[in-house]
Formats: sequence, structure tokens, C-alpha cells
Amino acid sequence: MMLHTVVFKLKYEKESPKESQFFNEVSKLSLIPGVLNFKIFRQTSNKNDFDYCLSMKFETIKEYENYNNNPIHVHFVETYWVNYVEKFLELDYESY
Repeated sequence: MMLHTVVFKLKYEKESPKESQFFNEVSKLSLIPGVLNFKIFRQTSNKNDFDYCLSMKFETIKEYENYNNNPIHVHFVETYWVNYVEKFLELDYESY
């Protein structure tokens, strides 16, 4: 099992139309084959600068690689991620 998480901060104000558009596109990532337990979280503490977290699981590393190369993911990264995200930290873990 692999856990893929990304914490991030958007360039746009919370509850803005751009934020809504971004998360509408984010939700499409859950449709990619192999994605399990897809979740979107909003930060509730002030312990860091990141406002949001995306979390998902994959049964195998191969499924994660397929996700990264899937046209839905590629389009999302090229069109939305690079233009809407101010900063991020990606964390990927395999079961121990």
C-alpha cells in the first residue's frame, strides 16, 4: 500500500471563485483508475503555512506511477496546479 499526500497553499483567497474552480478540478483526480480513499482536507490549526491537503492511497507503486502519467492528472498539473498553487510539500509513503 502507498499513501500519497500533498499539502499546499493556493495563490487565491479562500472561498473565492478560483478556489472553487481549483477544487472542482481536483475532484476529477479521484476518477483515475487505482486511486483509493481520495480525500481533500482543510487545515484547522496555525502550525504551518499550508491550507489544504490531498490524500489518496494506491495498492502498488505501479498504480501510483500510472496515476502520475494519466492524462487527467497531467492536464490537471499543467493547467491548474502550476497556475493556482503558491507552494506545496509532497509526501509519499509505502506501508512499513
